[in-house]
This record gives sequence, C-alpha cells and structure tokens, in this order.
Amino acid sequence: MIPTRQAFLRIPTRLSSTIRHASTLLIAEPSTTTTLAPATCSAITAAQKLHSGPITLLNLTSTTDTTTDPSTIPSAITHILNANLPSILAESASTAISQAHALNGYTHIVAPATKFGSHVLPRAAAMLGSSAVTDVVEVLGEATFIRPLYAGNALCKVQCTEADESIPTMITVRSTAFTKADGAGSTADVQTLESEPSALTELVGASVSKSNRPDLASASVVVSGGRGMKNGENFKLLEELADKLNGAVGASRAAVDAGFVPNDLQVGQTGKVVAPDLYIAVGISGAIQHLSGMKDSKTIVAVNNDPEAPIFQVADYGLADDLFKVVPEMTEKL
Repeated sequence: MIPTRQAFLRIPTRLSSTIRHASTLLIAEPSTTTTLAPATCSAITAAQKLHSGPITLLNLTSTTDTTTDPSTIPSAITHILNANLPSILAESASTAISQAHALNGYTHIVAPATKFGSHVLPRAAAMLGSSAVTDVVEVLGEATFIRPLYAGNALCKVQCTEADESIPTMITVRSTAFTKADGAGSTADVQTLESEPSALTELVGASVSKSNRPDLASASVVVSGGRGMKNGENFKLLEELADKLNGAVGASRAAVDAGFVPNDLQVGQTGKVVAPDLYIAVGISGAIQHLSGMKDSKTIVAVNNDPEAPIFQVADYGLADDLFKVVPEMTEKL
C-alpha cells in the first residue's frame, strides 16, 4: 500500500465550543430523486462525530429539482431548511448558506467534498470570514481533523482555533471515508429559507450525462480503463463487463486526456474519489494521482500486460496479461 505520513497544522478559523451551544448546518448534495444523495448521508455521519448538538439540513433546490421526502432523511437530522433558488450556482448557494448562518449562528458548517461541495463551501467560508478545511477523512473532535496531502501520501492533522465565536468551523468531508447514515424517519421540523438569487451570474444551460449504470461515486463495483485500452471503442469491453457486475465504468486521467471517454468518468486526484467493494483496473499503470482516487477500495483487481506496473503494488489480485484476451474471458465466465 502507499506509505502514509502525518503532519500537524494549526489553522485559525474556529471558536471554542464552550462559548455557545454547538450546532451544525449540513449542506445537502443536490439530488434528482426524492432521497438524499449518498454523499450527503456520509456527511451526516461525519457531522455526528463533531458534537452531540443539533444538525440542520440545508436543501438547496431549483425549480426543476425534486424535493426530498422527509421520511427518507436519517433520524440524526433535527431541523430542515429548504431554500428554493432559480438555479443552484455557487454564488446563490453560498448566499443562502450565509443567510442561514446569520439566522441561527451555527458553530459548524459541513458539506460533502464533491464537485458541488468543493465549489460552494470555500466561497461561503470567504463570505463568513472562515477558512474551510477541505477533504476531511477523519473527525477527531469539534475542531480537529485529518485530511490527506500530496495525493494521499501524507495525512495532516488540522486544528482550528479562533477567539471570535461568530466564525463557524467549515469543512468538506470525503464521502468514501465515512459510512452512510441510516435510521431514516427523521421527525425534523421543516422551514423555508427565503434567499435572494445571485445578481452576478445566471444559468444559461446545462449538459447532463445520463446512464442506466450506477453512479460512479457510489457504485459498489467499478471497472476502470486506462491508456492501455488504446481507443474509446475498446471501452465497450469494460461496459459489457460492468453490466454483468451491475457496476459503473471509470477511467484514468490518461484515458480521459486521450479523448477515449468523457471527463465525468475520471477517477483520481483531479477526478472522482471512489471506494467500491470491488475495483477492477484494466490497462491502468497506476500513477499516484489515480491511486489516490481508488486505493481505499475494499478489493482491487488489476489487469495489465506490464508486470512492473505500479498498480500491482496496491492490487489484491493482479493479472499480467493481454487485457484484450482477459476481459472478454472474464465477461464470458460471469
């Protein structure tokens, strides 16, 4: 496995929670269904580790989004704030977060470390005079966290301290590092937050990729291809294998940069971080940037014709052979 080192860093952003009662505002990942996104459920688990105080869920929805069914929300949520916006952009979302904090004075504000959360929370932190701690993988206390550095080669312990009690601790949490909160059936009271849309930007269009396969970030099985696939047409081999396993298809950055597949399939430091039960890496050499996005998978299987490829150092099972022979055989035997 990849060697991990620890460092310690103190960031001035946070009050001592003894000054006021601890409470958390949790930003929900936008969802197209009536249930919470898996990343939000993982963030709820992280929020529960901060303190025993109340947790408020902030739903940011647009007119085209589906409203979350309260009966599906984990029991850890004590309050729900619904903010309906013309479109969910970082500017309008961060304004809603700031307004929610102004009303209730939260000690902590938490969001999943997804593309959405990583885009919105730092902007909201700047508005509130805080310094967001991003990509948290472990909560040690109300103001002490562990986050990875250098593509996961080092772990940094961050402690937030601040005398001004009006400044909240703001963090994004890596969803793969926390289990999903269960216990659906919250009896939280539901309120509406009146928030003004941003006057700086407006949504002029959206291009959304749709697939019948499981979502890459939450799939229990992921089959990924790299430069060794040679072209985009050959990714059909991985799609057939993924369909047999009811899994998602991913790719390395090299495959994405080569134009084999769209960038929403990228797994790695600059793509999506996944931790499925089974990760099959096909034609992927195992650059450190890719390993940082999948090394927490429970079982890793690697197929590569180069027996010296770095991917074999983290794989539980490895096969040094021609992928164009191996993958069809695997698919046929399933």
